[in-house]
Amino acid sequence: MKKLFTIILSLGISFLTFAQENAPKIKGKVKISIIEGTFDCDLTISNIPTLEDYLIRLNSGMNLLHIKSKKPNDFVLGFNKSEKDSTSTGESIAYYFPDNTGKGKFLPKELQFRYVGKFPVATDTISNYSKEDWKGNIAFNGYSVRTDGSQSAWYPYLYDAKKDISYEEMYYDIEIECIDCSTIYMNGNKPVKSKKTTLKSEQPYELALFCGKYDFIDDGNLILLNPTFAEDNINDFSQMVSKYKQYYEKKLKIKFTEPPIFINTTPTAPKYGWLFVSYPTIMGIGYGNDGIGALFDKKKDWYKQYIAHELGHYYFGTYKVLNSELGDMMSEGFTEYLSLKLVEELQGKEFYNKKIEEKIKFLSDFNTIPISKIKSISEIEDRETFVYDYASMMFIAIEKEIGMKKMWEWIGNILNTKTDFTNYDYLLATLRNTLNDNKKTHEIIEKYFNNINSTENVLNKVKEKK
Repeated sequence: MKKLFTIILSLGISFLTFAQENAPKIKGKVKISIIEGTFDCDLTISNIPTLEDYLIRLNSGMNLLHIKSKKPNDFVLGFNKSEKDSTSTGESIAYYFPDNTGKGKFLPKELQFRYVGKFPVATDTISNYSKEDWKGNIAFNGYSVRTDGSQSAWYPYLYDAKKDISYEEMYYDIEIECIDCSTIYMNGNKPVKSKKTTLKSEQPYELALFCGKYDFIDDGNLILLNPTFAEDNINDFSQMVSKYKQYYEKKLKIKFTEPPIFINTTPTAPKYGWLFVSYPTIMGIGYGNDGIGALFDKKKDWYKQYIAHELGHYYFGTYKVLNSELGDMMSEGFTEYLSLKLVEELQGKEFYNKKIEEKIKFLSDFNTIPISKIKSISEIEDRETFVYDYASMMFIAIEKEIGMKKMWEWIGNILNTKTDFTNYDYLLATLRNTLNDNKKTHEIIEKYFNNINSTENVLNKVKEKK
């Protein structure tokens, strides 16, 4: 991934989340102006889980009229703001409702939020632009608004602080009016040509938004919003995406439930270009061959593995959402591993070996504490190298230890085994159940999971000839 860092500044995968069978539902009205840079929201959250220690995140640029309890009683609530929302990235404020003792918290069964927000509109990169752009930015660029859900927190969502579960994925029934738009898109629905529409979801989604003045292409295999590319390039790209999806479905025996949706848009700051995922949405931000444009540049081949990686996030990120201190490592590490196996088979050994050599180079002077000893995300110093390079190479080393057939079986067990915490114990338990071989499991633990020289051991194993 370091090779792409000038283009992809932030992959932005949400990792402190957990798939909820009984996710909350959000309903109401949202009014947007892309010219004025405004949100006007009246949203009600129902089906709220019973949480002992919680926070409610909402973007700091959103100004509250009130938060009102709708059930069991109808009244305006007083609230406090938490200074201990350690997983918040700074864009949001964390709210909670103190109980009568002032020492605990209470949480109504249904909550109404009325609020407005006004944000800068960056219309060009010559005189009217911002210093930087990032995933959690509520980004108005003059012809559209782009925002993810989890980091920007443009809508309120719950966080279970005790279990480290984030509830930004919600069922929704929202009337959206964008008074100066031609097209409205929200994650979980197809784009709609209208200034006003009601969007509903039958499964929980992170509420990423892209509304503005743009057209779109839907070929049944993928959807591309704001296309500015040659038709033959789009067709070639669509065929590649189809081939990659078929590979994963065959190996993992889990079908994609919907086509990926690619968004092409521009940043609010010059010289910024990157992509991030709120699956099924893959947002590309950049000018020319940055952002989504990089994926259509036939002179480059790096994007093939990148697309394989992002499609792999359907499995590790949507089908199975991971949490706890190793959740990020498993989400990104297994997804990167999947993408490497795909390009090995579909693009060839030469392409695959080139990627492996890059990762060997990245790990040449890398050290980490053993994963069995990691108790907090803060203990991971070089996050990018750890999750993309070290973790994926460790899984390749383990593949060499147990064989390809068992490796796919292990991944299947990880995806399909239910748990509250996807931590080290979970990783180890699924491996034990897969191998049913105490001696081999112990060897892997002592060589890779519980060894201060794990990086050296990983590299030595990866370099072995089959």
